[in-house]
Amino acid sequence: MLSKLCKKKNSMMVGIDIGSHSVKAVLLSQGADGYIIENFAMEPMPRGSMVDREIQDIEAVGTVIAKIRKKISPKATDAVAAVSGQTVITKVIYMDVALTEEELASQIDIEADSLIPFPLDEVSLDFETLDVNESDPSKVNVLLSAARTESIEARVAALDAGAFQAKIIDVESYAVGRAYDLCLTQLPDDAKDKVVAIVDIGATVTLFSVTDASTHIYSRDQLFGGEQYTRSIAAYYNQSFEQAEEAKITHTLSANYTFEVLTPFHTILMQQIRRAIQMFLTTSGKEKVDYLLISGGTALLEGLESLLSEELGIHTVIANPFKGMSYGDGIAPDELVKVAPQLMVATGLALRSFTPWHI
Repeated sequence: MLSKLCKKKNSMMVGIDIGSHSVKAVLLSQGADGYIIENFAMEPMPRGSMVDREIQDIEAVGTVIAKIRKKISPKATDAVAAVSGQTVITKVIYMDVALTEEELASQIDIEADSLIPFPLDEVSLDFETLDVNESDPSKVNVLLSAARTESIEARVAALDAGAFQAKIIDVESYAVGRAYDLCLTQLPDDAKDKVVAIVDIGATVTLFSVTDASTHIYSRDQLFGGEQYTRSIAAYYNQSFEQAEEAKITHTLSANYTFEVLTPFHTILMQQIRRAIQMFLTTSGKEKVDYLLISGGTALLEGLESLLSEELGIHTVIANPFKGMSYGDGIAPDELVKVAPQLMVATGLALRSFTPWHI
């Protein structure tokens, strides 16, 4: 399924980020001066429809996506979504440089049994040829991606239920890496040559990925997100989860909430990011992370940018993938800026409209 959905090139596909708490969508076009954001939309997800990054209720998710389609554009019928989590495997493997793409596909199919820790009849594979291996010029680096077929099919079915046609099912870490390129102007001029960690903090999962000289080299999911902050609010103020979420979004918490719940959560979040950085440095052999780019809904928490810069000693920026873009008719810049960090994944997915369909 994955390989079948990644063969051709198309344009004007809606990037749809199916999250645990909401569905986010972005539609981009391309003009002479760069990308144009034509529209964006967000819709809350019924609780329990998505658990641990897996769709539990296709019909409910499809209903939410149908609302997205009405908001984003009635003419937009093609979409790209993504998989993530423990059922997604990505590896760089080394193959004979002389092999054609067809020969590579055949060879990968043969060797996949030893590369993928799942039964092959339960997974979908795709690959992309990268560059010649520096250590052995007779080999080429190949990025292999595999995902559980049922995860892919669930997203395809949900998009179909929402009146979209699934053209691509991507991988979330790749989408974030793609959107990172749009954020380079927010970072110091040398960032394109440095080690930059992108931390996308969702409701239940934090995606930690790293680029080195603008090349994606590492990604890891952590079961941690903004939902923990909501639960802290609910517990401290004796509220329901829904009441706590509403208070968090509308900023109607107690005057003392900064000391009562925000500061403790800041501490936990900082520990999670510090641990993720240390794990990356240990496994990669890199000496340090030069810059941090924070995205996701939790990136909007007040004081987070300065806190991470000061406590971790790493220059930190809150992501805005639309900085420098032109706006389509009807886009309210002030409203877009408020939600820009939450649209990182959806933006990276929408960018697939302008790139070849292999990952």
